[in-house]
Amino acid sequence: MKKVSFTENIVYNTDKPAIKVILETEVSKEIRIAMDSGQFMKEHKAPFPITVQVLEGVIEFGVQDENVLMNSGDLIALESNVLHDLKAKERSIIRLTLSKNDSASRIEKIIV
Repeated sequence: MKKVSFTENIVYNTDKPAIKVILETEVSKEIRIAMDSGQFMKEHKAPFPITVQVLEGVIEFGVQDENVLMNSGDLIALESNVLHDLKAKERSIIRLTLSKNDSASRIEKIIV
């Protein structure tokens, strides 16, 4: 058993989103993305399916020429290779679930 918290010891960067692997299991990687208001992640795609959940705050999630406003508690799932981007409308904590086969370091290359 592993117990972790997405809301403890959060650090917000002033210049770009803060990425931290919170938990790895046999099948997934749980990543916390802490974004200050106005920060964004440029358009990108994941090689495996992902889920994105807003734990706190509000983000604009762009996918396939559509922008979806996501509030605290909202969850979205994407298949692999779907282009998407994120913009924090206010200070936000985001949970990103990746496949175990995906690389958490890939996320670091996306942040602007």
